[in-house]
Amino acid sequence: MKHVDIAFNSVTSIKSLGGVKSTYLPAIDLSLVDSDQATAIDALLAPGRRRAYFINAHCCNVMAKYPAYADAVRDADALLPDGIGVELAGKMTGQTLTANLNGTDLVPALAARAAELGRSIYLFGGAPGTAEAAAKALTDATPNLKIAGTRDGFAGAKDPNAVIADINISGADIVVVATGVPMQELWIDRYADRLGASLCLGVGAALDFLAGNVARAPKPVRKAKMEWMWRLAMEPKRMAKRYLIGNLTFLARAAKNAIKQTPTRLIACRTMDVLISTVALICLSPILIGTALAVRLETNGPVLFRQTRVGRNGEYFSMYKFRSMHQDAEKMRAALEANSDRAGVCFKSRRDPRITRVGRFIRRTSIDELPQIINVLKGEMSIVGPRPALPCEVAKYPADAYGRLAVKPGITGIWQVSGRADVSFDQMVKMDLVYVSSRTVILDLIIVLMTFRAVVSGRGAY
Repeated sequence: MKHVDIAFNSVTSIKSLGGVKSTYLPAIDLSLVDSDQATAIDALLAPGRRRAYFINAHCCNVMAKYPAYADAVRDADALLPDGIGVELAGKMTGQTLTANLNGTDLVPALAARAAELGRSIYLFGGAPGTAEAAAKALTDATPNLKIAGTRDGFAGAKDPNAVIADINISGADIVVVATGVPMQELWIDRYADRLGASLCLGVGAALDFLAGNVARAPKPVRKAKMEWMWRLAMEPKRMAKRYLIGNLTFLARAAKNAIKQTPTRLIACRTMDVLISTVALICLSPILIGTALAVRLETNGPVLFRQTRVGRNGEYFSMYKFRSMHQDAEKMRAALEANSDRAGVCFKSRRDPRITRVGRFIRRTSIDELPQIINVLKGEMSIVGPRPALPCEVAKYPADAYGRLAVKPGITGIWQVSGRADVSFDQMVKMDLVYVSSRTVILDLIIVLMTFRAVVSGRGAY
């Protein structure tokens, strides 16, 4: 499991699913998945007893105010990332969430998997009638799902002993609690040990969404990770403080925490990246516009070429370049690889027939690399660093070459100023490993200055 550190001042550490308690401050360990939602569900339904909660920006703000809620979260067995706020907080420390999970999407999928395993679910929470309506929605989607029982979160929740007895008599394997943050976590923390169920899951407003009490944002809005804006528009009075003030408070705390955790050297390098790339974007705009027109006039197709590359710690990202090849270039690559002019893993050909006339010029002058300024501003690349490799190249890496992935890839680097494609793969790896182990702001500035000489000479550019 991966972890992401999030700013939170009153929690020392939280158990992650399948992991151990950490000892650093201030942080929250989130149980993340390495693939899709199904992986998280299988982990939650694995043998054993566990308490699981979703964590979003609002949860972190509530935790900062209420120690009892913070204590309940500390005792959780699984914390699942929910929302764009948590994702942004992770990115501030260079960490990426593999999955963004939320109760509204996860509960139906969890119910379907529970039905396959022959496990029953008890729904507890919401206004009278909400749990029953949610149960109907779940069984309509999964007819063989066994709903062990339902209970509202108002009058039905007044007597905890009665609730516990009802759940245990039902024989439920999974208890879904939807009484809202922080009440649901406090309830689970206090009473889960008295329940026979193996999984207790706090899901917030999920039952209201399933029951149709609250309209869900359209899929395009959810895909754009802007569901919070939809909810704000639907309930402005109730949600304004939570989303406008709350989100800003959370992100400010996250930024402060990220600065504390980030070494001065990294802050200086990122500052240099932003300053140089911003100035370059402004000063080079005539060249960027002219190149875009030239590429478009010579051949049909997009001006920019996007390609999946491997970044820091093996994370994939889309790298931008001006398109210097014909549109079917990738299809022709396999037939040309045997004629590579460069020894080692990376393919390079001096007389590559896929390159256009404009393409040869912008490659020779390195203009084709300029759109990577966008990658730098997005935080996916640095001005200086090892060149980003293709996934197929990384798959062929010898063990020592993986050290190149310890830092962000760069637009320029030691390899580029030392001859580019004329340098063998093994030599490039050695150069990059030396750079990774001795990286400083001064070294980066020297490489930037040397890059101008390399561009003018054109050595190894093809």
